[in-house]
Amino acid sequence: MQSNLVIVEILGSNMANLNSTVSANRTHIGFFGLRNAGKSSVVNAITNQSMSLVSNIKGTTTDPVKKSMEILPIGPVVIVDTPGMDDEGTLGELRIKRTLEVLKTIDMAVLVVDANVGLQKIDLDLIGMFKENKLPYFIAFNKCDLIEEKKELASNEIYVSAINKENINELKQLLASNTKNQEDKTIIGDLIKTGDVVVLVIPIDKSAPKGRLILPQQLVLRDILDHHAIGMTCQVEELEEALKRVTPKLVITDSQAFNKVSQIVDKSIHLTSFSILMARLKGSLATVLEGANKLDHLQDGDCILISEGCTHHRQCGDIGTDKLPKWILNYTKKNVTFEFTSGHGFKEDLSKYSVVIHCGACMLNEKEVQSRVKECKKQDVPFTNYGIAIAKMNGILDRSVEVF
Repeated sequence: MQSNLVIVEILGSNMANLNSTVSANRTHIGFFGLRNAGKSSVVNAITNQSMSLVSNIKGTTTDPVKKSMEILPIGPVVIVDTPGMDDEGTLGELRIKRTLEVLKTIDMAVLVVDANVGLQKIDLDLIGMFKENKLPYFIAFNKCDLIEEKKELASNEIYVSAINKENINELKQLLASNTKNQEDKTIIGDLIKTGDVVVLVIPIDKSAPKGRLILPQQLVLRDILDHHAIGMTCQVEELEEALKRVTPKLVITDSQAFNKVSQIVDKSIHLTSFSILMARLKGSLATVLEGANKLDHLQDGDCILISEGCTHHRQCGDIGTDKLPKWILNYTKKNVTFEFTSGHGFKEDLSKYSVVIHCGACMLNEKEVQSRVKECKKQDVPFTNYGIAIAKMNGILDRSVEVF
């Protein structure tokens, strides 16, 4: 049988399209404060560019502004500039709501305070929210060039002047000292060693993006390369031929091919999916394992929320809105209904749902995934993900996580 299999052995990698840090793996830093405290000016000074509009008119920033960039010495980050928390009127309330939603997605917060005015009640309320969300936070007393006396500050406080760039580098150093290096997190590096063979099963069907791999596949392949292992990629149809040529340490498949792949791969070989690896990376593996049990207890009339972290053009055969509901109906034999969300929007009221089934969340950072898990737990709604649910319905759940 002629095959188009490709084996890549690692001597080093210069895969430019995989080298840049994806947004989900960057440290997310949010800037908060009252209108006209100088948040946007501080952001522009830190980023050394006009990321946000600056004006003496209160409320210039009307929505959270996000931008991915590299800032030395912090590294790869996503900077989020938020509207003033003292915004007024109906639109102001909506802006404040969006600002508070940012708290669910960031890794640390910077509270910008007008040094001439000092901390106000809303500032103190924000600090309370930072603590409630267990966020590291720093207070930047801006416009320090306009005050005569400077009091002694706590270790997480600093005087700055966005206009004169005073202490801006020191603020960046302060942020860098508390930045978790997201890039140090590994997807499978701790499961493999130099020279191990890993087979990636990547179906190319109507729902596959043209001319590229989806992000979880890219991330896993790069992790294999970084750990000097040997990566082999194929579709389901070539898998048997691949396994005649090599005995892999691990086979990783797209979840939708779990059924066919599990029948081909010998039980002596570890098998898992990209979605399950993403759950592990985002720190939700134990939760999604427990949540999958709800599939055995669904009743007629139950409603399931299927949630995706990204927005993409849906086609016939889409896994989230087409295949997964069909598999669930076939597995449970119950008359259940489905609702769907995508992108950064997530339902606030989950009371109508019997279970939430989430995608691998490759486009969301760990903080946002954990906030969704936390909200489900708070409302007592089981939470699982695509890979775990599909493994459960194919009777291979234990096998799909035994490698861990």
